[in-house]
Amino acid sequence: MKLQRSIVQLGLAVNLLAIVLMPLAARGHESRPAYLALNETAPGQFSVLWRTPVLAGMRLPVALNFPGSVRDRKEPVVSELSDSLVERRWIDAGPTRLAGERIVFSGLQLTITDVLVRLQRLDGTVSTVLVRPSRPWFEVVPASGITEIAIGYNLHGIEHILFGFDHLLFVCALILIVPNRRILLWTITAFTFAHSITLSLATLRLVHVPAPPVEAMIALSIMLLACEIVRSRCGQIGLTSRWPWIVAFSFGLLHGFGFASALMDIGLPHGDIPLALLSFNVGVEIGQLLFIGAVLGVFVLIRRHQVPSRIAGAAVPVASYAIGIISSFWFIERLTGIIG
Repeated sequence: MKLQRSIVQLGLAVNLLAIVLMPLAARGHESRPAYLALNETAPGQFSVLWRTPVLAGMRLPVALNFPGSVRDRKEPVVSELSDSLVERRWIDAGPTRLAGERIVFSGLQLTITDVLVRLQRLDGTVSTVLVRPSRPWFEVVPASGITEIAIGYNLHGIEHILFGFDHLLFVCALILIVPNRRILLWTITAFTFAHSITLSLATLRLVHVPAPPVEAMIALSIMLLACEIVRSRCGQIGLTSRWPWIVAFSFGLLHGFGFASALMDIGLPHGDIPLALLSFNVGVEIGQLLFIGAVLGVFVLIRRHQVPSRIAGAAVPVASYAIGIISSFWFIERLTGIIG
């Protein structure tokens, strides 16, 4: 009886979070960052790669503005990809070599997207900065070592998992189907270990899996967990209820490819790949733990209050069907995109 009451209360907690996530459900990973790479090829001369994501067929409304002293050495080249617009430029920054100059991203303050900036000097020193909408510009300063790279990729990992609503719904389903805290710990650990493996393999290009099928299968994995929750409520004990860590590990391998796709969208700094990969992975785990802590925190708050039996009894089924409906929509949408 105590276990059943805990499941109902946890279901109510997840249901409240699902209501918050519902308006954002269809957005998927629309918070992909823009990316600016500046590579000094000669004193004061830079090759520039400026990549902005394309969302729903529309380019991110952000313009790259260099200081007035900067001039183009030749005409820019623009390439249109399926998910981004890439502009290549060759500039001459003069004797200042951009030191102390401010680069502005006009329109960034009107978005929820960050810009990852990587500056490589002629002497090999590297500076990496994460520019946020609240401060849509940055001043070029001498590189300060590996700390900026670690912090930049760590923050991006946190933001990716917190804005990756499909991954969050999967974790929600795991929490809902595994009421025992000890088993839940092992289940989340298995999920984390699995997606860390495929994230590393895919990012290092040891394994390649196309992104669209992966995204569709991630949505399918959430659907399957939602079905398992409903089945367990009907007294049918499935594989996930018996061995949740095995299922979490198997699907975690799939989700790792999704994380890798996001990391490759922004690119990895040459010479700093191990550090960037580790920092991003740690950021993903921090974001995941923050989300789990928030869900369990809401659960604790609800447990301290009396919940009407009619509402409590409907909490788990409603949460299960909400997760199933959202993931079904994602699966159909992504499968249609692959076929189309």
